[in-house]
Amino acid sequence: MHRYWKRRLVQQAGVRPGERALDLCCGTGDIAFALARQGAQVVGLDFSPPMLAAARTRLREQTPPAGSFFNPQFLRGDALSVPFPADRFDIVTIAYGLRNLANFEQGLSEMWRVARPGGRLLVLDFGKPGNALWRSLYFGYLKRFVPLFGKIYCRDAETYAYILESLEHYPAQDGVAANMRRLNGANTRRMDLLGGAMSINYCEKRVGIAPALREN
Repeated sequence: MHRYWKRRLVQQAGVRPGERALDLCCGTGDIAFALARQGAQVVGLDFSPPMLAAARTRLREQTPPAGSFFNPQFLRGDALSVPFPADRFDIVTIAYGLRNLANFEQGLSEMWRVARPGGRLLVLDFGKPGNALWRSLYFGYLKRFVPLFGKIYCRDAETYAYILESLEHYPAQDGVAANMRRLNGANTRRMDLLGGAMSINYCEKRVGIAPALREN
């Protein structure tokens, strides 16, 4: 199902051929490849060399779309200190990475910084369902069954057991939306998927208005 949700993210990005896109915490490249196939000039950034090696291997195996530019780059870097100047990208995405950053607010601020005025910011990640019963069932599933799947398929229960732990201190879709508004994002919206178990947050970098300063 994560592939379907990633396709939804790319659809929401509204790629126009020739636009520059940055995919943070790119992993093995799912989002980067999808954006590139829509005609974007893409950079995938990740801190993990093994992930980047897998993405580059996949790149060599790709069949480029006929008659279009297709050459995503995969670079090592920190999403909390993105190695690009301000106002560079038309699209900045992050999928299943924001909640794992040491400071998700700083991650969003970096996304905002490198986006061009009018650029789009999109976040796909695990959410916290608003319905109390569904949230309880969902968290129970993450606690009891997901580690079991990790043990069966990866021979390591901890492979996915961390997901629930990572959600405990992550404000999920509501917190991401609030911080996008704090940055003075335009057309801010969120899309709840699977009853809020997943979500896509979206905003556009407002032209000519500086982000609000956070009070310490």
